[in-house]
Amino acid sequence: MIILLCVAGFVLALFTVWALISPGRIRTYNEPGSLSEKFVMDINGAPNGFFINSKNLDNPVLLFVSSGPGTDDYVFTDKYKDMHIEDEFTIVYWDYRYMGIAYNGDMDIDSVNIDNLLNDTYTVTEYLKERFNKEKIFIMGFSGGSKIALMEAEQHPENYYAYIGMAQCVTDSEENDTIMYDFMKGVFEERCDKRRLNKLEDSVIHLDSGNIKCKDWYAYVNLLHDAGGGTIHNKSEFEGITWPIITCSCYTLKEKINYVIGMKKYRTTPLCSELDDFDYRKSIIDMKIPVFFISGEYDYNCPWKLAEEYCDLLNAPQKKFYRISGSAHSPLWENVEDTHNALKEIKEMTLNG
Repeated sequence: MIILLCVAGFVLALFTVWALISPGRIRTYNEPGSLSEKFVMDINGAPNGFFINSKNLDNPVLLFVSSGPGTDDYVFTDKYKDMHIEDEFTIVYWDYRYMGIAYNGDMDIDSVNIDNLLNDTYTVTEYLKERFNKEKIFIMGFSGGSKIALMEAEQHPENYYAYIGMAQCVTDSEENDTIMYDFMKGVFEERCDKRRLNKLEDSVIHLDSGNIKCKDWYAYVNLLHDAGGGTIHNKSEFEGITWPIITCSCYTLKEKINYVIGMKKYRTTPLCSELDDFDYRKSIIDMKIPVFFISGEYDYNCPWKLAEEYCDLLNAPQKKFYRISGSAHSPLWENVEDTHNALKEIKEMTLNG
């Protein structure tokens, strides 16, 4: 009984701390004319969330299309305080319909499909252009969000100075799974980790072609975290994803709960199946605007080798691949300095020719 009471007391204390460190405030600046906003607004009949940070509203606007899809990424920005992207851009982190701070219990799951998301992206872009008096903006897709952002940039190049893909999704083919497998097997063999080697073999199907197909994506990615190629280099899924959500101050306690509920519900939406079975090396190879890719050197979630190959293959007015050292799937937060320099260079190359 004493042990149970101690455990209950610890859980209650942890929950209290969690609530106390959740004021729901975002970062602000002392510079005159700076901007820090967090709000939800209706876009095409559905709630959408926005976190906007800027130190100078004369800077170009960068629309950040979050990962997942269905995972808000401002929580990571909240954790890594030494980011300075807002020095170069008015950066808009977008929680698309019913995700993140935009989640509510009336979520229309069937409305979360690729047609609506692309239409929402167009409407959000038009809103930002009008609000900040810009002829064009930059669009940046991160991980799963790179699918939406890339398609939108191809369909409406007139709206964007450039497309930026961070941890770019290139294909969900067997090739992707095979690259991941080879990396994980190499790491686990070097560590003489027989337990994880066995788990790895249990998680895949060896095809007659010599390629690998994973049985369950989420179990596969959990192993990838163990190998150091997941969300954050050499951090577990709990350290890289769960803990930043729990400890972030930009979400209230209720918003954190809704965040998790919305993220799980996104896995049941039409969007999830619509974004399967793709290979952009075959479907999107001509872009009318500059294209840039930013990948971590240890990213095997969206393998950097495929992103580099895709960059070489693309036809675009300008293009460049950046491989960021010391980082895995999240170079924007793992190696702030190098990623910031890459974004600054992209801005200068694109706007100044």
